[in-house]
Amino acid sequence: MSQAEGTDLAKTAETTPDVLSKYDVVGFGSGIYNGKHHQDIFGLVGRMPESSGKRAFVFSSSGYGTTKLNKKLVEALEKKGLRVIGDFACKGFDTAGINRLYGGAAKGRPNGADLEAARTFAKNLIS
Repeated sequence: MSQAEGTDLAKTAETTPDVLSKYDVVGFGSGIYNGKHHQDIFGLVGRMPESSGKRAFVFSSSGYGTTKLNKKLVEALEKKGLRVIGDFACKGFDTAGINRLYGGAAKGRPNGADLEAARTFAKNLIS
């Protein structure tokens, strides 16, 4: 997604709400841990001031690869007044829980097709 024209990429630990306020659209994403995005993202969102109408999007990878797992982050952003304009999910290598016993689920994911779908999603948001 960060390869789309006119985008910047930042790590959550190196980002502040002041930095995010400089952008018209902000994407929030990570792998899914115990059913939700990484706790650092929720910490950053919690530190953000209320925003009226700033646009955001959400993305994730998980063993399931479903946007249903983006719901908690979407709700947290909407509570801050951000307008979530889309969300994306794809499968990702998962070694949590019982998957660990079998060497993991969704091996080799995200793959080239997943990455192309992410690029297409980002381009569609920009246009």
